[in-house]
Amino acid sequence: MNKLEELFRGKAKSVYNTDEADRLILLFRDDTSAFDGKKIEQLDRKGMVNNKFNAFVMEKLEAAGIATHFDSLISDQESVVKRLEMFPIECVVRNITAGSICRRLGVEEGKDLNPPTFEFFLKNDDLGDPMINEYHIQSFGWAEAEHVEKMKQLTFEVNNVLKDLFLEGDMLLVDYKLEFGLYKGEVILGDEFTPDGCRLWDKETRKKLDKDRFRQGLGGVIEAYEEVGKRIGVEF
Repeated sequence: MNKLEELFRGKAKSVYNTDEADRLILLFRDDTSAFDGKKIEQLDRKGMVNNKFNAFVMEKLEAAGIATHFDSLISDQESVVKRLEMFPIECVVRNITAGSICRRLGVEEGKDLNPPTFEFFLKNDDLGDPMINEYHIQSFGWAEAEHVEKMKQLTFEVNNVLKDLFLEGDMLLVDYKLEFGLYKGEVILGDEFTPDGCRLWDKETRKKLDKDRFRQGLGGVIEAYEEVGKRIGVEF
């Protein structure tokens, strides 16, 4: 497989075409951003850590019967993935209150949510990824009703698998976002699952082990990512 031109450049990843029509190369860069790109830094080792972390989690999900776009690691910072027709939607599950839900609803951080909440957001940086609902999705044609139901189903299946995985490492999966796309007509998990896109706390101390360390200027961002990975068995 040969890596061709850059197809898309996000805030922390780049996507490249290949000479295989249904495969892409995903490059995890050392770039780190928050607040819709208003805070940006380069953090040494971040691309490598997130690439290997993502591969480990995707393989765990595949083993649990959840289809993903991940194929294989090809370098410290690159993976081969299936080419998906992505939905412009983020699916967010919250097990514990943190972040924007606290600001929007005026609730304190750290409240256990039973059942977990589910939210849709439109993937649009210029608009600040606004919250949307199923009526918006249908009216604007962002996804078919059957695909919306499948995304919801898969997002909760991921929750069941990963809550247990992180608990084995004495961590709480606070919340996370997922993105999905179509591959040969099937809805499958795309994008990534790393501490960039979820919140993870130590079970006993509730120490933050995710990108909130960067957002809140707590320091030790990559050290925290590596700690999370090592607790669940990732080899860096």
